[in-house]
Amino acid sequence: MSYDDQNIFAKILRGEIPNVTVYEDAETLCFMDIMPRADGHCLVIPKTPCRNMLDASPEQLAACMKTVNKVANAAMTAFNADGITLQQFNEAAGGQEVFHLHFHILPRHEGVATRPPGKMGDMDAIKSHAEAIKAAL
Repeated sequence: MSYDDQNIFAKILRGEIPNVTVYEDAETLCFMDIMPRADGHCLVIPKTPCRNMLDASPEQLAACMKTVNKVANAAMTAFNADGITLQQFNEAAGGQEVFHLHFHILPRHEGVATRPPGKMGDMDAIKSHAEAIKAAL
C-alpha cells in the first residue's frame, strides 16, 4: 500500500487543517485529538510521510517514541494521572483509520473508563488540556 498525501494528518502538517499543537520538534508533531477518549488525549506523528509502523523507518519510529515519552510524562503531571495508555493501530484490520503513522497518548485514572470513540470533544476543554500539557513540558 502506498502513502496517501491527502490524509488528514498530512493536511495538518501542511497547515491546510488547523490543530491544537502540544509539542513540535524538527521530526515530530504532537497535537490534541478532537475526539478525545480521555482528558489530555493527544497524538504524535512523524513530519515525514509514513503510512504506519509497518513501513516506518527506524529513524521515524525513534523520533516518535522520543516525543511520546516526553509528552506522556508531561501528561502524567498535567492530569495527575495514574497511568498512560499508548495506542497505535496498523492497517484497517488492525483498527487504523488515518493512514499516517500516529501514536495515541491517553492519560488514565484508576477506575475511570475511556470515553467511546468517534464523539467530538469540547474545543475549549481540548485547548485547556493542551495548555496544561504544555505547561508541564
